[in-house]
Amino acid sequence: MKEMNQPARPGEYTLGDLMTVAAAREVRDNEVVFAGTGMPMIAIMLAQRTHAPHLKLIFEAGTLDGRPKELPTSVGDPRCEVGASVASGLYEAFSIAQRGYVDLGFLGGAEIDEYGNVNTTAIGDYLNPLLRLTGSGGNPDINSFAKRTVYIMVHEKRRFPKNVSYITSPGWRVKNWPSGEWIHRRELYGGAFRGGPSAVISTAGVFRFDEETGRMYLDTYHPGMSPEKTQEMCEFELDISRVSGETVPPTYEEIHLIHEVLDPDEIFLAKPRKD
Repeated sequence: MKEMNQPARPGEYTLGDLMTVAAAREVRDNEVVFAGTGMPMIAIMLAQRTHAPHLKLIFEAGTLDGRPKELPTSVGDPRCEVGASVASGLYEAFSIAQRGYVDLGFLGGAEIDEYGNVNTTAIGDYLNPLLRLTGSGGNPDINSFAKRTVYIMVHEKRRFPKNVSYITSPGWRVKNWPSGEWIHRRELYGGAFRGGPSAVISTAGVFRFDEETGRMYLDTYHPGMSPEKTQEMCEFELDISRVSGETVPPTYEEIHLIHEVLDPDEIFLAKPRKD
């Protein structure tokens, strides 16, 4: 008989499950968390039902401290308003962030470099790009206002370049204009500094940033990967000296909550397929 608090075995969970649970583990109880559509929604609602029952959830469209009984399909879904203290709009949500109340923000990106600079704007030259992306949205605002930011990304070598094509959201070392000198985020932000990128959860592993240098390092690699293979999937020299081991698999309870309670209709996460 399976004990619900035991880690699941390979084949009993998907990569999406693993990433969602890894994201949920970044949440601490009593925090104010800013979430976007998709996997971050499931991660935060999972944290609410497990180790962080008192977290305060902000959906980007303007609902504050919601307790949806069903998984919303987007941040603008009326289900986000269930149990909410406030149902307002973008202005209210970002005003709270601007005033410094947000502890953790979940974001995505097309490219990220070794210092956590993120690009969601364009690949190649900005004026003549190879690919025009979706644009900034709330990415730079949440990244700048939150005390910690976690990025959830697909891992491909081209998405982890030495330098991103365009800095949509600044990381730990950014250019100071007009000199163009690379300086630490703390120096650039001055009195407005609150924190910065704290983790990247990719399809290859979980990455963190050194507090002093701001450089990315590998914390855990997903089952089937290795530190060396993960290094090969980055265009920069990834620090693998601090790796702590494999990413801990989801428990049976977490898998049950994801697929039977939070996302039974597989809106964002497909269920594990049995052979």
